Amino acid sequence: MATPTPRLPTPRHKLLGRLSLPERRFVADALRTETVGGVLLLVAAIAALMWANIPAVSASFDTVRSFHIGPAALGLDLSLQHWAADGLLAVFFFVAGIELKRELVAGDLRDPKAAALPVIAAICGMAVPALVYLLVNTLGNGSTSGWAVPTATDIAFALAVLAVIGTSLPSALRAFLLTLAVVDDLFAILIIAVFFTSDLNFAALGGAVAGLVLFWFLLRAGVRGWYVYVPLALVVWGLMYNSGVHATIAGVAMGLMLRCTRQDGEEHSPGEHIEHLVRPLSAGLAVPLFALFSAGVSLSDESIAQVFTRPETLGVVLGLVVGKAVGIFGGTWLAARFTRAELNEDLAWPDVLAVASLAGIGFTVSLLIGELAFAGDEVLTDEVKAAVLIGSLVAAIVASVMLKLRDRKYRALTEAEERDEDRDGIPDIYEQENPDYHLRMARIHEEKAAEHRRRAEAVALARGSDAAPAAGEAAGGSSARADRPA
Repeated sequence: MATPTPRLPTPRHKLLGRLSLPERRFVADALRTETVGGVLLLVAAIAALMWANIPAVSASFDTVRSFHIGPAALGLDLSLQHWAADGLLAVFFFVAGIELKRELVAGDLRDPKAAALPVIAAICGMAVPALVYLLVNTLGNGSTSGWAVPTATDIAFALAVLAVIGTSLPSALRAFLLTLAVVDDLFAILIIAVFFTSDLNFAALGGAVAGLVLFWFLLRAGVRGWYVYVPLALVVWGLMYNSGVHATIAGVAMGLMLRCTRQDGEEHSPGEHIEHLVRPLSAGLAVPLFALFSAGVSLSDESIAQVFTRPETLGVVLGLVVGKAVGIFGGTWLAARFTRAELNEDLAWPDVLAVASLAGIGFTVSLLIGELAFAGDEVLTDEVKAAVLIGSLVAAIVASVMLKLRDRKYRALTEAEERDEDRDGIPDIYEQENPDYHLRMARIHEEKAAEHRRRAEAVALARGSDAAPAAGEAAGGSSARADRPA
């Protein structure tokens, strides 16, 4: 009777495994720009707080952000604060739309198995903060209108925190954070579109939809030229603003229409090319200016105390600090538990908890949703903004402590990912299955070994020529020592 062949165990899927080389390069480029933008965002937020809280200049802050400009006949006579929130943030959401499209057609979200982790983690990371907010306000008899405020993650601010504390995350964790933020942005867009749409102007909405259809048709027809698309985009944005749907939705829609797959002969897809051009404008100008006009809130002792006693503001703080960490960590653990996947052996669950805590920094979109949720109540709006700032600060501090505890491990992993001993432009960790790489390394080590042998022979010859004087010196030294008195 034949002995049955033993069945080999099926390899288990890895959570937060190594990225492919193209994906790693894309993530590195995207995060590099976001980090610079995050530092500018941090500077803008600090400037806004100083401007709003220094008595000598605080009055001018309200004067400047309330200054109206724009054609009233087109319904666009807006304050500078509204231009920043509705206009400049449309650029931010345009980039978010391109990122989402790219992830869906060429990135991690293209593969359902790979997409499961960030999608589950992002959903849990939005649901739990919302539940925390609702629980606090139900028990405290507060307003439930702000349930969506603590659901957002600000990737740029999170990366700025990493830059300030001087730590480097391995590429798998950086990609996880970036993909989380992309999915997070998608649900934030849906929340804004569904829950914060005022009375609809169907004529303006129909015009906006017609403009988007024309935008899509021109793209498919291969029409090129910024002088075609920029004016059309401005018209679509203006119509969307007047329709009652939040104007940033126009930016998202146009971003999603761009082609993000490469064709023969293309080094970059149109979406990637436009994102490369527009991302610096978004990260370096649009978002910092929004922060400058939206983050300026009074932070007196009384207002800070109010953050921890009023249910609306306490719900925001706890949602960002506790809800985000518990939601993302719990979602990741559940994804591993029910898909029978294993965590990357180079990482540990505390690493996931640290990134989940870092995602509690919910600056830009949280401020925007706070303005929309409590429109008409200026005092409560400012208190909720203060809660967003304090909650994001606490989340940043908690995440920084946890990340610094693992900093040595992260640096070792990052150095291993970037090591390129054969200097061919490809990290060595990606060439372990390439025979040519090992032959190149063998030649490099043989050349190094030959050089060391030559140096050893030179040292030996030098020592041999110095042997006689050295012996004489030794003899002289012995005689001199012998002549010394005891």
